[in-house]
Formats: sequence, C-alpha cells, structure tokens
Amino acid sequence: MNFVIGFGLALLIAAAAYRRGSLSVSGALGAVIIGTITFGLGGWGGGVLLVLFFVSSSMLSHYREAYKEQLGDKFSKGHRRDLWQTFANGGVGAVCLIGQALAPSPLWWAGYVGAIATVNADTWATELGVLARARPILLTTGQPVEPGTSGAITATGTAAALAGSAVIALIGALFSWPQGWAAVLAIGLGGSLAGLFGSLFDSLMGATVQAIYYVDALGKETEQHPVHRSGHPTRHIRGWAWLNNDLVNFIASVVGAALAALLYGAFVN
Repeated sequence: MNFVIGFGLALLIAAAAYRRGSLSVSGALGAVIIGTITFGLGGWGGGVLLVLFFVSSSMLSHYREAYKEQLGDKFSKGHRRDLWQTFANGGVGAVCLIGQALAPSPLWWAGYVGAIATVNADTWATELGVLARARPILLTTGQPVEPGTSGAITATGTAAALAGSAVIALIGALFSWPQGWAAVLAIGLGGSLAGLFGSLFDSLMGATVQAIYYVDALGKETEQHPVHRSGHPTRHIRGWAWLNNDLVNFIASVVGAALAALLYGAFVN
C-alpha cells in the first residue's frame, strides 16, 4: 500500500513541478521513480524529507530567477531538473532505504537523513549563495572569484547550507523518537553536521576535480560541454573530464550519508 500511495503522491508532485517548470519530462520520470521507492520503503518519514527537499529547493531556484539567469552561462544545467539530477539528488537516499529493507538497522535511516541533508544543504547554498553581496572565494585558495564559479563559497551560502542541512536533520530526528533521546540527538546533530560537511565536500570537488570548460569566444569558464548554450564550443581546461556536476552531487551525498551513519554509531553506541 505504501508503494501505491507513494506512486500516486510522487506522480502528483512531479506533474505539478513539471507545470511549474522545475522538472523536465525526464526529471518528472526520475522524481516518480525516486518518490515511489522512498515512500514505499521509507514511509511517511522518508517521504516527508524528500518532499521537503524538493519543494524548498524548487522554490529557492525560482527566487530572483531573472538575476540567476545571468549566471546560467556557468552552470551545466538550469533550474529545470532532468532525470540524472533527480537520481543524483535522491539516489543515495533511495539506496539507504533499500538497504534498510534488506538488512534493518538504524544506521540506514541515519544515512538517509545525511544524504538528503547534504543535497538540501548544497542546493540552498547554491541558490542563496549566488545572491550574496560579498564576492565569493574559492574554497581551496581563498581567492575572490566570480559568482557561480564551481568550488566557490560565501558566508551567506555556508549559512544557508547549515540551515538547509539542519531543517532536514531536525525533522528526521522527530521520526527517530521511538528509538529514544540518544537517537534523536544523534540524528539531529549528526545529520546537521554531516549535511554541512557533505555540501562543503561538494564545493571542494568543484574547486579541484570536477570537469571545467572554457568558452574561448566568450572568454569565460563554464560547466557546459561540448557546446555552450550560446552555441560556441567549449574546451576542457581542468578537472576529470568524466566528473560532471551530477556525479559530484551524487558523491557528496554518499559522503554525507556515510558521515551521518558514523556519527550515529558513535553517539548511540
């Protein structure tokens, strides 16, 4: 029954998001798949966290959308999420819930919370960080860079990441209440820290190993490849060519999930 309800809710939310312009056709398909698995295996707890991430992130992506459109030259994709973006953001969480179904353990729920907290933190940091008045700095060097540069951070973006992570972790902690106070504190505090760390790890990969390209005709860096949205070709200048932004997000959520599970084990045991 959970799978049936999950499919129905995921279909409704995906359809609304598609009409709103937050999902492409493939993204809507991905949202239905991830949503059905999440609700089917994670129940209301898993479903609430996933919906909270998706709704809040979609709302923030449309906030001051006209200004953000000016920075679209740098990002590999726009605010309209596709199939791979939905898998990158929700895939690790879904795997955690599958693990919970196959080998029940509270560590899986901690990992799920950490994964969703990470992607929520990263999205909030990106959507609000690019609006910061202060110029962003590259995480690895501390040098000022243009807004939207991969691996760049701001105080505003970091605060947004912590807030985004804490929102997910604290609500996730409420669903851990039957396990006792130790579990609630471990999920709330550990999940918040894991999500923030996962988001910063995402920025670290963006500054070091993520594939970055250059548009010679425009004289600017971008994540877009092989052709920039202006129609000009791009050439690879640094990072691993196979490591795009979707994979960076996926790996960061793995890190967040693993750290949340480790912290849970340390707090509770």
